[in-house]
Amino acid sequence: MRGVVAAALLLLVAGCSPVAEPPPEPVASASAAPPDGCAGGPSLGAGRHTMEFGGQERVFLLSLPEGAGPHPVLLNLHGLGSGAREQAAYSRLPRRGAARGYVVVTPQVAADRMAWTLPHGFGPDDTGFLGALLDRLEQRLCVDRRRQFAAGLSYGGGMAAALACAMEGRLAGVAAVAGLSLVRPCQAPPPVTLVAFHGTADRAVPYEGGHPLRDASGDLRKLADLVKLPPVRETAEEWAAALRCPRPDVSSPVRSVTLRAWEGCERGAAVRLYTVKGGGHTWPGPIEVPRLGATARGLDATELILDAFDAAPPR
Repeated sequence: MRGVVAAALLLLVAGCSPVAEPPPEPVASASAAPPDGCAGGPSLGAGRHTMEFGGQERVFLLSLPEGAGPHPVLLNLHGLGSGAREQAAYSRLPRRGAARGYVVVTPQVAADRMAWTLPHGFGPDDTGFLGALLDRLEQRLCVDRRRQFAAGLSYGGGMAAALACAMEGRLAGVAAVAGLSLVRPCQAPPPVTLVAFHGTADRAVPYEGGHPLRDASGDLRKLADLVKLPPVRETAEEWAAALRCPRPDVSSPVRSVTLRAWEGCERGAAVRLYTVKGGGHTWPGPIEVPRLGATARGLDATELILDAFDAAPPR
């Protein structure tokens, strides 16, 4: 675990460093329309799949809804040191999303990596990979190209939020559970529905900001001291300002949870932050992981994320 966390901290430090762009892949001639899975042809089935990208074999799990489509698509991104299968089980997005009509794809980070490469960071081009994965789904399944989304936990949540800018408007909505403050918004983000959840007792990604990994010691403490995160609420407010939102409505949907909802933002954007008093580095819902802190069992992040995406304007 120490090596996992150290790798993540180095990624956080380098996350905003520019890197050389990879050479563009060959594209079809302008006269040829891209393949469309709604037109028929070879299709993908549910289960484990692989695809080649950037000279590496990448793995993803696929969960499919019933019906002919077109269906919305949801990227489900795992956290640091976790994996696609753990994320699928813990988030419950593949099962619940498919039941509500979503194609849910849960990808795995590259081999020998512990975390996603944030946009403009060092490492495999995960932004490019996730875009290519969406392309593959458009070609091999009947999906709604205007209703594509990303959600994730911890580092995966930070990656999901970052994709709102990095994919330049391709995503209609993003959700970050215990990871919103890992990235800052770009200056002029495309309109997007953003929903976030964070516990005030999170010791991995502190709600009030500052150095992560509060329980670390030794060399790990030295690495953690290189990183200083902003407060979660401040990050949500930055997104709301960048998306040109009015003042938020503040409510308490369930006990010990505060919802700040910025609605009526320009071009249909919206921002929602659920703050869980005493909550740990956890996914609100029925599954508890005691080593990560307290879980808000009266709040179902999975259903709330899907509700927000259902209501999001298409892009």
